[in-house]
Amino acid sequence: MRQMSANKHAWALLLALLCSSTAFGSAAIDAQALYKTHCAECHNPDRLGKMGPALLPQNLKRLRKKSAVKVITKGRAATQMPAFGDKLKADEIQALVDLVYTPLETIPEWGMKQIRASHLVPNKPETLSDKPVFKATMDNLFVVVELGDHHATLLNGDTFEPIKRFPTRFALHGGPKYGPNGRYVYFASRDGWISKFDIYNLKYVAEVRAGINTRNLAVSADGRYVIVANYLPHTLTILDAKDLKPLKVITAMDEFKKQTSRVSAVYTAAPRESFFAAMKDIKEVWEISYADQPPMGFSGWMHDYNPDAGEGNQEQQFAVRRVKTDDYLDDFFMNQDYTQIIGTSRSGGGQVVDLDLRRAVKAVVLPGMPHLSSAITWEYKGRPVMATPNIKKGLVTVIDMESWQVVKEIKTDGPGFFMRSHEKSPYAWVDVFFGPNKDLMHVIDKRTLEVVKTLKPAPGKTSAHIEFTKNGSHALLSIWDKEGALIIYDAKTLEETKRIPMSKPSGKYNVHNKLTRSSGTSH
Repeated sequence: MRQMSANKHAWALLLALLCSSTAFGSAAIDAQALYKTHCAECHNPDRLGKMGPALLPQNLKRLRKKSAVKVITKGRAATQMPAFGDKLKADEIQALVDLVYTPLETIPEWGMKQIRASHLVPNKPETLSDKPVFKATMDNLFVVVELGDHHATLLNGDTFEPIKRFPTRFALHGGPKYGPNGRYVYFASRDGWISKFDIYNLKYVAEVRAGINTRNLAVSADGRYVIVANYLPHTLTILDAKDLKPLKVITAMDEFKKQTSRVSAVYTAAPRESFFAAMKDIKEVWEISYADQPPMGFSGWMHDYNPDAGEGNQEQQFAVRRVKTDDYLDDFFMNQDYTQIIGTSRSGGGQVVDLDLRRAVKAVVLPGMPHLSSAITWEYKGRPVMATPNIKKGLVTVIDMESWQVVKEIKTDGPGFFMRSHEKSPYAWVDVFFGPNKDLMHVIDKRTLEVVKTLKPAPGKTSAHIEFTKNGSHALLSIWDKEGALIIYDAKTLEETKRIPMSKPSGKYNVHNKLTRSSGTSH
């Protein structure tokens, strides 16, 4: 009996040692220190998001922990998330996953009170001139975003001479947007700052922090409102475009008020007097009316639209219409008359959603991961087609926009991110943004759907993001590198005409092409 008791005591002691060893091993992994070293620069030390999204349980609902391990290990396509599998051990990666799925004790509140308190007026509009302080064709100007040192350059689109280089907020995202006549340009930063820049006077006139972690902004076609899509908090913020003072904060929530959602993007639909918002975590797209008096029944179904029927109530400004989708829409493209969208999710598959019927009307088979928000359109053999690059596969998919059938898959030398053209150009340009051939740029003939030339403007450095001048005579290309450049090409001969050194130039945005909603660029 004594021997059995001694054995039991020994086994208990061994088990205790093993448990304490396991616990000690886990404690030896300092997840906070790992996060500070590898994650904080992009995702913020407090996990609230910076260049990368906020890493909180409520923002990771669609990403299972096993998938999160894979993302940290292998990186993620179509993002700046690198692979850490060669830097971290499996248990270290697991410790990071456990950390980011742990709720914060408190999440900073960011509502109307906080937004109002952040409001800044660097220069009062009444003190500024109503005429430009420089000479140029105003609707052929470009704003070039330089991510390398957080600046932007105002570029003359006729002479290709820089007019002004000015600082921006940290890590702009989503592309700047112009007011109706191009005098004002609005920027959104990843950490929620919205800035209004007066191009005539080359000065900022208003700033406000509309969120903690922001995706992009849109400006109403009449120039009165700015709407901001936020990942954190899960809101849409509507601002007065005149001075950026907040007008309304809308919580992104399903109709049953059970689940909130990140807002992945907002767009302006000028013919409809509305904005569209893509929801990341609920299977809906929202249409938000900015008309002074939205149509009766805008936010719900009505059987009788006769005012005397008494069925409809007066809609409030910024009323929300929910459009149901068959799957999450991580990316989508709107047709030129804003009646339909084609969308895809990261899980695969595509769908066409009719914005008036408010439902998906057709499934579309699309390989890989098309980058639909970078898609462009033109007429091919008498029919409208859409062409989109692909983030996962080396191809461009051309789709008939009447039948929604694939017309052709054009092979490229690797996955691409940006695609651009112009109504007056026979060519479409697409980069090879990902992989070993990132320094290439393909030129596709829109009449034959064939690659007719491949450019290599800076060997070893990423070629990206084409934009055309107002008349389509020249194409501007970015060398996406800290020691990068803006390269100007003759759009007919495809020969380089000028090279301007810049610090990691990203997007460049032509006033005319953006304001006229050119079919060759994104909106």
